[in-house]
Amino acid sequence: MLAEVFADRRGEKRLFRTRALVLAVLVVLSLALIGMRLFQLQVVRHEHFTTLSDDNRIKIQPMPPTRGLIYDRDGVLLADNLPSYALTIEPEKVDDLAATIAELSALLPISELDRERFRRLLPQRRRFEGVPIRLDLSQAERARFAVQSHRFPGVEIAAELSRSYPQGMHTAHVVGYVGRINEQELEQIDRSDYAGSTHIGKVGIEKYHEAWLHGHVGYQQAVVNARGRVLERREEKTPLPGRDLHLFLDLDLQRDAAAALGDRRGAVVAIEPETGGVLAMVSSPSYDPNPFVGGIGFKAYAALRDDIDRPLYNRAIRGQYPPGSTIKQFIALAGLASGVATAREGKYCGGYFQLPGHSHRYRCWRSGGHGTLAMEDAIVQSCDVYFYRLAHDMGIERMKTHLAEFGFGEPTGADIAGELGGLLPSPEWKRRARNQPWFPGETLIVGIGQGAFLATPLQLAAATAAVANRGTYMQPRLVSATRASLGAPLDPTEAKRRLLPDKDPAHWQTIVDAMTNVVEGRRGTARRIRNDDYRIAGKTGTSQVFTVGQNETYNEAEVAERMRDHALFVGFAPIDNPQIAVAVIVENGGHGGATAAPIARAVMDSWLLDQRVVPSTENAAETTSQ
Repeated sequence: MLAEVFADRRGEKRLFRTRALVLAVLVVLSLALIGMRLFQLQVVRHEHFTTLSDDNRIKIQPMPPTRGLIYDRDGVLLADNLPSYALTIEPEKVDDLAATIAELSALLPISELDRERFRRLLPQRRRFEGVPIRLDLSQAERARFAVQSHRFPGVEIAAELSRSYPQGMHTAHVVGYVGRINEQELEQIDRSDYAGSTHIGKVGIEKYHEAWLHGHVGYQQAVVNARGRVLERREEKTPLPGRDLHLFLDLDLQRDAAAALGDRRGAVVAIEPETGGVLAMVSSPSYDPNPFVGGIGFKAYAALRDDIDRPLYNRAIRGQYPPGSTIKQFIALAGLASGVATAREGKYCGGYFQLPGHSHRYRCWRSGGHGTLAMEDAIVQSCDVYFYRLAHDMGIERMKTHLAEFGFGEPTGADIAGELGGLLPSPEWKRRARNQPWFPGETLIVGIGQGAFLATPLQLAAATAAVANRGTYMQPRLVSATRASLGAPLDPTEAKRRLLPDKDPAHWQTIVDAMTNVVEGRRGTARRIRNDDYRIAGKTGTSQVFTVGQNETYNEAEVAERMRDHALFVGFAPIDNPQIAVAVIVENGGHGGATAAPIARAVMDSWLLDQRVVPSTENAAETTSQ
């Protein structure tokens, strides 16, 4: 019996030792595996997991660049960055948002637009990040809140830079404005370079030169806790600010051009012929761009959008008008260059022109006719019949080729967003656009700048500057130089020029002499702007808003104001040393000589004589057509 007991104990000992050995082996193996795993984690993959750990606690935060400034030619600020103060709410620290906003409204004015923006931004921000409830706090409002700030835990005043346009509506159509980046723009931009940025150029120079103005984003390392709150800031890469832009634009001239236009609808473009620099670009009426920066309200925007006078519409680069008689000098040059016409050859005007075999009469503005006229007199008196005949002799294809050389039918390429190219009609265009054949009568109409022919004021100014240069076309440009930072050297922009095919100086002189007599001649249609201080070469024009029937007579007094003819004028001065070329259009302004030419004279006086006094543009007793 005892033997059996001892035998069992010995068996139990063996079993215990076996189990202990197995357990020891398992422990050793486990420790070995743990050791191997620790070795792999801490040695082999140390760098990888350190990076992951740092990614959890160290965040790369973008530092948006400061937007470049915009100056006029004399260094006057047109687009600035000003400190802006916003009232922000940190949701994490506020127990009752609705009650807090209600109390804030009793202290500071908070509009429905402010509330709507707050509701839209709230889900996009983390709870410890401030969400703006009021933008652009005044000094008085900041002081009022500071006194009561102890009542509002989680509500703070945050400072940032906001775009400002100190010249307001005087430069709105040229400079443009910035606004909040929308979803469509997010798909087009480099998001990494716009990290932290909220605004982007929307129109004008602000949009065209966005790459220069925006700059490049910087970054800083920040240590954050598990909830993303910043605990410590480390090394940083400084953002590269946007480049400052210096324009050819002269603010005094811009203001004078706007004053000369007054409350009329229209546009004025002035160009420096030698450089192609745009000295003034006015579209009337205008608007204040500043409300667009923070986000204009729906009602305010709807009022601008639905205004019958279209203040948001940049007539200088997007207004496409029949050029009327302001095109005649270019048609004459085409006739000379193609050999179809000579300066001395006379053409008879009996008050109308008829195509061979057709009964339709294409009338001259002077019902009794002008008699036989040579080219210069035809331009001076703006004889329609002369140019009907010239257009018929040249044909539409030759005419189109020569007019295209002056930039008609295509955008000029000026450095401003939104430019349209007008329309230079041709048989090919009509087949493509309207699926119709070209008729001979349409060629005649193009010859006097009517019908489907459309041009912008910028195109007319650039083409007129080419005449002033006697055959050198300068591409219009607004930016004269850029600068990396305040005090850095200016980097001039490159002028783009091309020589027009007609190199005969006599042809150019014929046209300049004719345009001079438009102003100085006894029968010139712009003789009222003649002066003794400097000599002007110009051409008036009147473009139809609607077609007058074959047996009808146009009577301005009986026509509704918005259906009256547009008034145009193009010109340059001084004749021998051109310093300014101007194009003016006054919508529904009537006769170019009576309405548009005096505006151009006021602009030239401002530039050449430094005269701030704007002459009256009211129609005098004497009236001239074209």
